[in-house]
Amino acid sequence: MTVSSAAGHYAGERRYTFARILRALAAILLRRPVLLALGTLGLLGSFAGLIAVGDTGRLAASAFVPWVIVLASQVGPNGGAIAGLGATALYAIAVVEVGGPHDAVALTVRMAALTAIGLGTGLVSRRISSDAQELQATTALQGALLDSTLDGICLTDPDGNVLLSNAPLRRISLEFGLPPFGTVSERLLTLADRTTEPDRFKERMLALATNLEPSSDEFEFGDSGRVFRGYTAPVWKADGSILGRIWTLREVTSDRHLERLRDAFVAAVSHELRTPLTSISGFVEMLEDEEETLGDAARSYLDVIRRGTTRLQRIVEDLLLVAQIEADRLELRIGATDLGKIAAAAVEEARPTALEKEIELELHTNGALPLAADAGRLGQVLDNLVSNALKFTLPGGSVAVTVRGADGRAVLEVADTGIGIPKDEMGQLFSRFYRASSATRRAIPGTGLGLVIARAIVEAHGGAISLDSNEGQGTKVTVSLPLA
Repeated sequence: MTVSSAAGHYAGERRYTFARILRALAAILLRRPVLLALGTLGLLGSFAGLIAVGDTGRLAASAFVPWVIVLASQVGPNGGAIAGLGATALYAIAVVEVGGPHDAVALTVRMAALTAIGLGTGLVSRRISSDAQELQATTALQGALLDSTLDGICLTDPDGNVLLSNAPLRRISLEFGLPPFGTVSERLLTLADRTTEPDRFKERMLALATNLEPSSDEFEFGDSGRVFRGYTAPVWKADGSILGRIWTLREVTSDRHLERLRDAFVAAVSHELRTPLTSISGFVEMLEDEEETLGDAARSYLDVIRRGTTRLQRIVEDLLLVAQIEADRLELRIGATDLGKIAAAAVEEARPTALEKEIELELHTNGALPLAADAGRLGQVLDNLVSNALKFTLPGGSVAVTVRGADGRAVLEVADTGIGIPKDEMGQLFSRFYRASSATRRAIPGTGLGLVIARAIVEAHGGAISLDSNEGQGTKVTVSLPLA
Protein backbone atom coordinates (compact mmCIF):
# COMPACT_ATOMS: atom_id res chain seq x y z
CA MET A 1 0.00 0.00 0.00
CA THR A 2 1.38 3.42 -0.98
CA VAL A 3 1.72 6.32 1.44
CA SER A 4 -1.09 8.25 -0.25
CA SER A 5 -3.49 5.30 -0.25
CA ALA A 6 -2.64 4.54 3.39
CA ALA A 7 -3.31 8.18 4.30
CA GLY A 8 -6.60 8.10 2.42
CA HIS A 9 -7.59 4.87 4.16
CA TYR A 10 -6.76 6.36 7.58
CA ALA A 11 -8.70 9.57 6.81
CA GLY A 12 -11.69 7.56 5.63
CA GLU A 13 -11.63 5.46 8.76
CA ARG A 14 -11.54 8.57 10.96
CA ARG A 15 -14.46 10.14 9.07
CA TYR A 16 -16.45 6.93 9.41
CA THR A 17 -15.75 6.71 13.18
CA PHE A 18 -16.67 10.39 13.70
CA ALA A 19 -19.92 9.93 11.75
CA ARG A 20 -20.82 6.92 13.89
CA ILE A 21 -20.24 8.93 17.08
CA LEU A 22 -22.45 11.77 15.80
CA ARG A 23 -25.23 9.35 14.85
CA ALA A 24 -25.04 7.72 18.30
CA LEU A 25 -25.26 11.10 20.06
CA ALA A 26 -28.17 12.19 17.89
CA ALA A 27 -30.00 8.94 18.60
CA ILE A 28 -29.59 9.50 22.36
CA LEU A 29 -30.59 13.18 22.32
CA LEU A 30 -33.69 12.64 20.18
CA ARG A 31 -35.23 10.04 22.45
CA ARG A 32 -38.60 11.06 23.93
CA PRO A 33 -37.65 10.81 27.63
CA VAL A 34 -34.54 12.92 27.01
CA LEU A 35 -36.53 15.61 25.19
CA LEU A 36 -39.22 15.68 27.90
CA ALA A 37 -36.58 16.06 30.58
CA LEU A 38 -34.84 18.75 28.53
CA GLY A 39 -38.09 20.72 28.08
CA THR A 40 -38.99 20.50 31.76
CA LEU A 41 -35.51 21.54 32.87
CA GLY A 42 -35.61 24.35 30.33
CA LEU A 43 -38.85 25.74 31.78
CA LEU A 44 -37.47 25.56 35.31
CA GLY A 45 -34.17 27.06 34.19
CA SER A 46 -35.91 29.98 32.48
CA PHE A 47 -37.98 30.52 35.62
CA ALA A 48 -34.85 30.52 37.78
CA GLY A 49 -33.12 32.85 35.33
CA LEU A 50 -35.93 35.42 35.48
CA ILE A 51 -35.80 35.43 39.27
CA ALA A 52 -32.02 35.67 39.31
CA VAL A 53 -31.95 38.54 36.79
CA GLY A 54 -34.99 40.23 38.27
CA ASP A 55 -36.36 41.20 34.90
CA THR A 56 -39.95 40.30 33.98
CA GLY A 57 -40.43 42.79 31.19
CA ARG A 58 -42.34 42.39 27.96
CA LEU A 59 -39.86 39.95 26.38
CA ALA A 60 -39.20 37.89 29.47
CA ALA A 61 -42.01 35.41 28.67
CA SER A 62 -40.29 34.57 25.37
CA ALA A 63 -37.63 32.67 27.37
CA PHE A 64 -40.24 29.94 27.90
CA VAL A 65 -41.19 29.59 24.21
CA PRO A 66 -38.40 27.14 23.09
CA TRP A 67 -39.17 24.78 25.97
CA VAL A 68 -42.92 24.89 25.37
CA ILE A 69 -42.18 23.92 21.75
CA VAL A 70 -39.90 21.06 22.85
CA LEU A 71 -42.53 19.68 25.24
CA ALA A 72 -45.42 20.14 22.78
CA SER A 73 -43.52 18.27 20.08
CA GLN A 74 -43.47 15.21 22.34
CA VAL A 75 -46.84 15.34 24.15
CA GLY A 76 -49.18 16.60 21.41
CA PRO A 77 -51.65 19.52 21.29
CA ASN A 78 -53.32 18.95 24.67
CA GLY A 79 -50.02 18.48 26.44
CA GLY A 80 -48.63 21.45 24.54
CA ALA A 81 -51.49 23.66 25.77
CA ILE A 82 -50.83 22.46 29.33
CA ALA A 83 -47.12 23.23 28.87
CA GLY A 84 -48.10 26.74 27.72
CA LEU A 85 -50.29 27.22 30.79
CA GLY A 86 -47.51 25.90 33.02
CA ALA A 87 -45.03 28.32 31.46
CA THR A 88 -47.51 31.16 32.04
CA ALA A 89 -47.88 30.12 35.69
CA LEU A 90 -44.09 30.09 36.15
CA TYR A 91 -43.91 33.53 34.54
CA ALA A 92 -46.65 34.84 36.89
CA ILE A 93 -44.79 33.45 39.93
CA ALA A 94 -41.59 35.10 38.72
CA VAL A 95 -43.42 38.42 38.40
CA VAL A 96 -44.64 38.12 41.96
CA GLU A 97 -41.22 37.11 43.27
CA VAL A 98 -39.31 39.98 41.65
CA GLY A 99 -42.05 42.51 42.40
CA GLY A 100 -42.96 43.31 38.83
CA PRO A 101 -46.16 45.12 37.75
CA HIS A 102 -49.35 43.06 38.05
CA ASP A 103 -51.02 43.64 34.67
CA ALA A 104 -53.87 41.13 34.26
CA VAL A 105 -54.36 41.97 30.59
CA ALA A 106 -50.66 41.49 29.75
CA LEU A 107 -50.57 38.23 31.69
CA THR A 108 -53.69 37.01 29.82
CA VAL A 109 -52.07 37.90 26.47
CA ARG A 110 -48.88 36.03 27.40
CA MET A 111 -50.89 33.04 28.57
CA ALA A 112 -52.88 32.98 25.34
CA ALA A 113 -49.67 33.26 23.29
CA LEU A 114 -47.82 30.49 25.13
CA THR A 115 -50.90 28.23 25.11
CA ALA A 116 -51.42 28.85 21.37
CA ILE A 117 -47.75 28.07 20.72
CA GLY A 118 -48.03 24.82 22.68
CA LEU A 119 -51.30 23.85 21.02
CA GLY A 120 -50.11 24.72 17.50
CA THR A 121 -46.77 23.00 17.93
CA GLY A 122 -48.55 19.90 19.24
CA LEU A 123 -50.88 19.80 16.22
CA VAL A 124 -48.04 20.26 13.76
CA SER A 125 -45.94 17.71 15.62
CA ARG A 126 -48.79 15.18 15.53
CA ARG A 127 -49.19 15.67 11.77
CA ILE A 128 -45.45 15.35 11.21
CA SER A 129 -45.35 12.29 13.47
CA SER A 130 -48.20 10.68 11.51
CA ASP A 131 -46.46 11.38 8.21
CA ALA A 132 -43.20 10.10 9.66
CA GLN A 133 -44.85 6.87 10.81
CA GLU A 134 -46.41 6.39 7.38
CA LEU A 135 -43.07 7.05 5.73
CA GLN A 136 -41.37 4.70 8.18
CA ALA A 137 -43.89 1.96 7.37
CA THR A 138 -43.35 2.46 3.63
CA THR A 139 -39.58 2.46 4.11
CA ALA A 140 -39.80 -0.71 6.19
CA LEU A 141 -41.90 -2.37 3.48
CA GLN A 142 -39.44 -1.36 0.77
CA GLY A 143 -36.55 -2.51 2.94
CA ALA A 144 -38.21 -5.88 3.53
CA LEU A 145 -38.77 -6.24 -0.20
CA LEU A 146 -35.13 -5.47 -1.00
CA ASP A 147 -33.87 -7.71 1.81
CA SER A 148 -35.91 -10.65 0.49
CA THR A 149 -34.08 -10.70 -2.86
CA LEU A 150 -31.17 -13.04 -3.54
CA ASP A 151 -29.11 -10.26 -5.12
CA GLY A 152 -27.10 -7.71 -3.20
CA ILE A 153 -28.42 -4.23 -4.05
CA CYS A 154 -27.32 -0.71 -3.13
CA LEU A 155 -28.01 2.82 -4.28
CA THR A 156 -25.22 5.40 -4.35
CA ASP A 157 -25.04 9.10 -5.10
CA PRO A 158 -23.28 10.18 -8.34
CA ASP A 159 -19.93 10.16 -6.48
CA GLY A 160 -20.37 6.54 -5.40
CA ASN A 161 -21.23 7.08 -1.71
CA VAL A 162 -23.74 4.52 -0.41
CA LEU A 163 -27.23 5.90 0.25
CA LEU A 164 -28.96 2.60 1.05
CA SER A 165 -28.23 -1.11 0.80
CA ASN A 166 -30.05 -4.38 1.39
CA ALA A 167 -29.26 -7.25 3.77
CA PRO A 168 -27.75 -9.66 1.17
CA LEU A 169 -25.21 -7.03 0.12
CA ARG A 170 -24.30 -6.23 3.71
CA ARG A 171 -23.84 -9.95 4.37
CA ILE A 172 -21.55 -10.32 1.36
CA SER A 173 -19.60 -7.24 2.47
CA LEU A 174 -19.02 -8.77 5.91
CA GLU A 175 -18.01 -12.12 4.40
CA PHE A 176 -15.34 -10.46 2.27
CA GLY A 177 -14.26 -7.97 4.93
CA LEU A 178 -15.03 -4.84 2.90
CA PRO A 179 -14.26 -1.56 4.71
CA PRO A 180 -17.41 0.24 5.94
CA PHE A 181 -16.28 3.62 4.57
CA GLY A 182 -15.41 5.12 1.20
CA THR A 183 -17.16 4.93 -2.17
CA VAL A 184 -18.27 1.59 -3.59
CA SER A 185 -15.40 1.57 -6.07
CA GLU A 186 -12.88 2.30 -3.31
CA ARG A 187 -14.27 -0.50 -1.16
CA LEU A 188 -14.27 -3.03 -4.01
CA LEU A 189 -10.70 -2.12 -4.99
CA THR A 190 -9.54 -3.68 -1.71
CA LEU A 191 -10.58 -7.08 -3.16
CA ALA A 192 -8.58 -6.79 -6.40
CA ASP A 193 -5.64 -8.96 -5.34
CA ARG A 194 -7.99 -11.79 -4.31
CA THR A 195 -9.54 -12.15 -7.78
CA THR A 196 -8.22 -14.34 -10.58
CA GLU A 197 -7.78 -11.23 -12.77
CA PRO A 198 -6.59 -8.44 -10.44
CA ASP A 199 -5.46 -6.05 -13.19
CA ARG A 200 -8.76 -6.25 -15.07
CA PHE A 201 -10.68 -5.93 -11.80
CA LYS A 202 -8.79 -2.75 -10.89
CA GLU A 203 -9.34 -1.34 -14.37
CA ARG A 204 -13.09 -1.94 -14.17
CA MET A 205 -13.42 -0.44 -10.67
CA LEU A 206 -11.49 2.68 -11.68
CA ALA A 207 -13.70 3.03 -14.75
CA LEU A 208 -16.86 2.68 -12.66
CA ALA A 209 -15.64 5.46 -10.38
CA THR A 210 -15.90 7.99 -13.22
CA ASN A 211 -18.35 6.48 -15.73
CA LEU A 212 -22.06 6.30 -14.92
CA GLU A 213 -22.98 4.32 -18.03
CA PRO A 214 -24.72 0.93 -17.50
CA SER A 215 -22.25 -1.92 -17.06
CA SER A 216 -22.05 -5.62 -16.30
CA ASP A 217 -19.10 -7.82 -15.51
CA GLU A 218 -18.13 -11.09 -13.88
CA PHE A 219 -15.24 -11.92 -11.56
CA GLU A 220 -13.98 -14.99 -9.75
CA PHE A 221 -12.16 -15.08 -6.42
CA GLY A 222 -9.12 -17.32 -6.50
CA ASP A 223 -9.03 -18.10 -2.78
CA SER A 224 -12.61 -19.36 -2.55
CA GLY A 225 -13.59 -20.10 -6.15
CA ARG A 226 -16.75 -18.00 -5.74
CA VAL A 227 -17.98 -16.22 -8.85
CA PHE A 228 -20.02 -12.99 -8.83
CA ARG A 229 -21.72 -11.05 -11.58
CA GLY A 230 -22.28 -7.34 -11.05
CA TYR A 231 -24.59 -4.88 -12.80
CA THR A 232 -24.72 -1.10 -12.53
CA ALA A 233 -27.06 1.48 -14.07
CA PRO A 234 -27.70 5.20 -13.55
CA VAL A 235 -30.84 6.28 -11.69
CA TRP A 236 -32.59 9.41 -12.93
CA LYS A 237 -34.99 11.80 -11.22
CA ALA A 238 -38.34 12.72 -12.75
CA ASP A 239 -36.89 16.01 -14.02
CA GLY A 240 -34.13 14.19 -15.90
CA SER A 241 -31.30 14.99 -13.50
CA ILE A 242 -29.06 12.25 -12.15
CA LEU A 243 -29.94 10.82 -8.74
CA GLY A 244 -27.18 8.27 -8.49
CA ARG A 245 -26.46 4.70 -9.49
CA ILE A 246 -27.89 1.31 -8.60
CA TRP A 247 -25.48 -1.59 -8.05
CA THR A 248 -26.53 -5.22 -7.98
CA LEU A 249 -24.35 -8.22 -7.17
CA ARG A 250 -25.36 -11.81 -7.87
CA GLU A 251 -23.43 -14.93 -6.94
CA VAL A 252 -23.27 -17.32 -9.92
CA THR A 253 -20.81 -19.85 -8.49
CA SER A 254 -23.23 -22.78 -8.84
CA ASP A 255 -24.15 -21.81 -12.39
CA ARG A 256 -20.52 -21.62 -13.48
CA HIS A 257 -19.72 -24.91 -11.75
CA LEU A 258 -22.57 -26.64 -13.58
CA GLU A 259 -21.46 -25.10 -16.88
CA ARG A 260 -17.93 -26.42 -16.38
CA LEU A 261 -19.25 -29.88 -15.52
CA ARG A 262 -21.48 -29.81 -18.58
CA ASP A 263 -18.63 -28.68 -20.82
CA ALA A 264 -16.39 -31.42 -19.45
CA PHE A 265 -19.15 -33.99 -19.94
CA VAL A 266 -19.84 -32.86 -23.51
CA ALA A 267 -16.13 -32.97 -24.38
CA ALA A 268 -15.68 -36.41 -22.84
CA VAL A 269 -18.78 -37.89 -24.45
CA SER A 270 -18.08 -36.47 -27.90
CA HIS A 271 -14.48 -37.69 -27.92
CA GLU A 272 -15.38 -41.11 -26.51
CA LEU A 273 -18.10 -41.59 -29.13
CA ARG A 274 -15.93 -40.53 -32.01
CA THR A 275 -13.63 -43.58 -31.98
CA PRO A 276 -16.30 -46.33 -31.97
CA LEU A 277 -18.37 -44.41 -34.54
CA THR A 278 -15.40 -44.32 -36.88
CA SER A 279 -15.11 -48.09 -36.57
CA ILE A 280 -18.84 -48.61 -37.12
CA SER A 281 -18.79 -46.34 -40.19
CA GLY A 282 -15.89 -48.30 -41.62
CA PHE A 283 -17.68 -51.63 -41.22
CA VAL A 284 -20.88 -50.14 -42.70
CA GLU A 285 -18.92 -49.10 -45.81
CA MET A 286 -17.48 -52.61 -46.08
CA LEU A 287 -20.96 -54.13 -45.88
CA GLU A 288 -22.24 -51.67 -48.50
CA ASP A 289 -19.64 -53.06 -50.92
CA GLU A 290 -21.24 -56.49 -50.45
CA GLU A 291 -24.84 -55.26 -50.28
CA GLU A 292 -25.85 -57.19 -53.41
CA THR A 293 -25.04 -60.47 -51.67
CA LEU A 294 -27.26 -59.62 -48.67
CA GLY A 295 -30.82 -60.69 -48.25
CA ASP A 296 -33.74 -58.28 -47.87
CA ALA A 297 -33.72 -58.45 -44.07
CA ALA A 298 -29.95 -57.86 -43.92
CA ARG A 299 -30.30 -54.85 -46.25
CA SER A 300 -33.01 -53.45 -43.99
CA TYR A 301 -30.76 -53.89 -40.96
CA LEU A 302 -27.87 -52.23 -42.80
CA ASP A 303 -30.06 -49.25 -43.68
CA VAL A 304 -31.04 -48.85 -40.01
CA ILE A 305 -27.37 -49.01 -38.96
CA ARG A 306 -26.42 -46.47 -41.62
CA ARG A 307 -29.10 -43.97 -40.56
CA GLY A 308 -28.29 -44.38 -36.86
CA THR A 309 -24.58 -43.98 -37.47
CA THR A 310 -25.13 -40.86 -39.57
CA ARG A 311 -27.33 -39.34 -36.86
CA LEU A 312 -24.82 -40.10 -34.12
CA GLN A 313 -21.99 -38.63 -36.20
CA ARG A 314 -24.01 -35.46 -36.69
CA ILE A 315 -24.66 -35.22 -32.94
CA VAL A 316 -20.95 -35.68 -32.14
CA GLU A 317 -20.01 -33.06 -34.73
CA ASP A 318 -22.54 -30.65 -33.23
CA LEU A 319 -21.17 -31.24 -29.74
CA LEU A 320 -17.61 -30.62 -30.88
CA LEU A 321 -18.67 -27.52 -32.81
CA VAL A 322 -20.47 -26.10 -29.76
CA ALA A 323 -17.29 -26.68 -27.73
CA GLN A 324 -15.33 -24.72 -30.36
CA ILE A 325 -17.91 -21.93 -30.28
CA GLU A 326 -17.77 -21.69 -26.49
CA ALA A 327 -13.96 -21.52 -26.67
CA ASP A 328 -14.10 -18.79 -29.37
CA ARG A 329 -12.32 -21.13 -31.79
CA LEU A 330 -14.89 -21.24 -34.59
CA GLU A 331 -12.91 -21.24 -37.83
CA LEU A 332 -14.28 -19.85 -41.11
CA ARG A 333 -12.95 -20.39 -44.63
CA ILE A 334 -14.08 -17.20 -46.31
CA GLY A 335 -14.54 -17.22 -50.06
CA ALA A 336 -16.86 -16.00 -52.82
CA THR A 337 -20.20 -17.80 -52.73
CA ASP A 338 -23.88 -17.37 -53.56
CA LEU A 339 -26.56 -17.64 -50.88
CA GLY A 340 -29.16 -18.66 -53.48
CA LYS A 341 -27.11 -21.68 -54.55
CA ILE A 342 -26.51 -22.70 -50.90
CA ALA A 343 -30.25 -22.50 -50.23
CA ALA A 344 -31.08 -24.50 -53.37
CA ALA A 345 -28.65 -27.26 -52.36
CA ALA A 346 -30.13 -27.44 -48.84
CA VAL A 347 -33.68 -27.64 -50.21
CA GLU A 348 -32.80 -30.40 -52.67
CA GLU A 349 -31.07 -32.40 -49.94
CA ALA A 350 -34.13 -32.10 -47.70
CA ARG A 351 -36.70 -32.86 -50.44
CA PRO A 352 -36.77 -36.65 -49.87
CA THR A 353 -37.62 -36.06 -46.20
CA ALA A 354 -40.36 -33.59 -47.22
CA LEU A 355 -41.86 -36.10 -49.67
CA GLU A 356 -41.75 -38.84 -47.05
CA LYS A 357 -43.59 -36.64 -44.52
CA GLU A 358 -45.99 -35.27 -47.19
CA ILE A 359 -44.86 -31.68 -46.57
CA GLU A 360 -44.74 -29.11 -49.37
CA LEU A 361 -41.18 -27.66 -49.59
CA GLU A 362 -40.74 -24.51 -51.68
CA LEU A 363 -37.76 -22.31 -52.61
CA HIS A 364 -38.17 -18.65 -53.63
CA THR A 365 -35.20 -16.68 -54.96
CA ASN A 366 -34.81 -13.54 -57.04
CA GLY A 367 -31.35 -13.91 -58.54
CA ALA A 368 -27.81 -14.31 -57.32
CA LEU A 369 -26.83 -12.95 -53.92
CA PRO A 370 -23.01 -12.91 -53.79
CA LEU A 371 -21.41 -13.23 -50.34
CA ALA A 372 -17.90 -13.37 -48.94
CA ALA A 373 -18.56 -16.27 -46.59
CA ASP A 374 -17.80 -19.83 -45.59
CA ALA A 375 -20.10 -21.79 -47.90
CA GLY A 376 -19.78 -24.95 -45.80
CA ARG A 377 -20.77 -23.23 -42.57
CA LEU A 378 -23.68 -21.38 -44.18
CA GLY A 379 -24.79 -24.69 -45.67
CA GLN A 380 -24.79 -26.07 -42.15
CA VAL A 381 -27.05 -23.17 -41.06
CA LEU A 382 -29.46 -23.88 -43.94
CA ASP A 383 -29.48 -27.62 -43.20
CA ASN A 384 -30.28 -26.98 -39.53
CA LEU A 385 -33.07 -24.49 -40.25
CA VAL A 386 -34.72 -26.52 -43.01
CA SER A 387 -34.47 -29.81 -41.09
CA ASN A 388 -35.96 -28.12 -38.01
CA ALA A 389 -38.84 -26.73 -40.09
CA LEU A 390 -39.59 -30.19 -41.54
CA LYS A 391 -39.20 -31.87 -38.16
CA PHE A 392 -41.76 -29.62 -36.45
CA THR A 393 -44.29 -29.49 -39.31
CA LEU A 394 -47.09 -32.03 -39.45
CA PRO A 395 -48.02 -33.96 -42.64
CA GLY A 396 -49.97 -31.76 -45.04
CA GLY A 397 -48.13 -28.61 -43.93
CA SER A 398 -45.64 -26.50 -45.86
CA VAL A 399 -42.12 -25.09 -45.52
CA ALA A 400 -41.01 -22.08 -47.58
CA VAL A 401 -37.37 -21.01 -48.00
CA THR A 402 -37.00 -17.46 -49.32
CA VAL A 403 -33.76 -15.76 -50.35
CA ARG A 404 -33.81 -12.06 -51.27
CA GLY A 405 -31.85 -8.84 -51.08
CA ALA A 406 -32.91 -5.92 -48.89
CA ASP A 407 -31.10 -2.70 -47.94
CA GLY A 408 -27.71 -3.93 -49.10
CA ARG A 409 -27.99 -7.22 -47.24
CA ALA A 410 -28.88 -10.79 -48.10
CA VAL A 411 -31.98 -12.02 -46.27
CA LEU A 412 -32.88 -15.67 -45.77
CA GLU A 413 -36.25 -16.72 -44.39
CA VAL A 414 -37.34 -20.23 -43.45
CA ALA A 415 -41.06 -20.29 -42.63
CA ASP A 416 -43.20 -23.30 -41.73
CA THR A 417 -46.78 -24.05 -40.75
CA GLY A 418 -45.69 -26.33 -37.92
CA ILE A 419 -46.50 -26.71 -34.24
CA GLY A 420 -44.92 -23.40 -33.25
CA ILE A 421 -43.36 -22.37 -29.94
CA PRO A 422 -44.98 -20.89 -26.78
CA LYS A 423 -44.34 -17.15 -26.44
CA ASP A 424 -42.94 -17.47 -22.92
CA GLU A 425 -40.19 -19.80 -24.18
CA MET A 426 -38.96 -17.64 -27.05
CA GLY A 427 -36.13 -16.10 -25.04
CA GLN A 428 -34.56 -19.50 -24.30
CA LEU A 429 -34.50 -20.96 -27.80
CA PHE A 430 -30.89 -19.99 -28.46
CA SER A 431 -29.66 -21.61 -25.23
CA ARG A 432 -27.64 -24.81 -25.36
CA PHE A 433 -29.66 -28.03 -25.11
CA TYR A 434 -32.94 -26.15 -24.70
CA ARG A 435 -35.96 -27.71 -26.37
CA ALA A 436 -39.41 -26.14 -26.54
CA SER A 437 -42.18 -27.80 -24.56
CA SER A 438 -44.23 -28.14 -27.75
CA ALA A 439 -41.47 -30.43 -29.10
CA THR A 440 -40.91 -32.47 -25.93
CA ARG A 441 -44.67 -33.11 -25.52
CA ARG A 442 -44.72 -34.72 -28.97
CA ALA A 443 -41.45 -36.63 -28.32
CA ILE A 444 -39.83 -35.06 -31.39
CA PRO A 445 -36.13 -36.03 -31.32
CA GLY A 446 -33.38 -33.42 -31.16
CA THR A 447 -30.43 -32.12 -29.14
CA GLY A 448 -31.30 -28.46 -28.76
CA LEU A 449 -28.03 -27.38 -30.43
CA GLY A 450 -29.16 -26.45 -33.94
CA LEU A 451 -30.15 -22.84 -33.24
CA VAL A 452 -27.11 -22.29 -31.02
CA ILE A 453 -24.82 -23.36 -33.86
CA ALA A 454 -26.80 -21.40 -36.46
CA ARG A 455 -26.61 -18.17 -34.45
CA ALA A 456 -22.87 -18.55 -33.80
CA ILE A 457 -22.11 -19.10 -37.51
CA VAL A 458 -24.36 -16.23 -38.64
CA GLU A 459 -22.90 -13.78 -36.11
CA ALA A 460 -19.36 -14.87 -37.04
CA HIS A 461 -20.21 -13.67 -40.58
CA GLY A 462 -21.35 -10.28 -39.25
CA GLY A 463 -25.00 -11.19 -39.61
CA ALA A 464 -28.05 -11.51 -37.37
CA ILE A 465 -30.67 -14.17 -36.79
CA SER A 466 -34.14 -13.83 -35.30
CA LEU A 467 -37.13 -16.09 -34.74
CA ASP A 468 -40.84 -15.41 -34.59
CA SER A 469 -43.40 -18.06 -33.74
CA ASN A 470 -46.99 -18.64 -32.70
CA GLU A 471 -47.90 -21.91 -31.03
CA GLY A 472 -50.09 -24.00 -33.31
CA GLN A 473 -49.53 -21.68 -36.31
CA GLY A 474 -45.88 -21.98 -37.29
CA THR A 475 -42.42 -20.47 -37.05
CA LYS A 476 -40.32 -18.13 -39.19
CA VAL A 477 -36.55 -17.78 -38.83
CA THR A 478 -34.91 -14.77 -40.48
CA VAL A 479 -31.19 -14.51 -41.22
CA SER A 480 -29.57 -11.29 -42.44
CA LEU A 481 -26.02 -11.28 -43.91
CA PRO A 482 -23.88 -8.53 -45.44
CA LEU A 483 -23.54 -8.72 -49.23
CA ALA A 484 -20.08 -8.97 -50.78
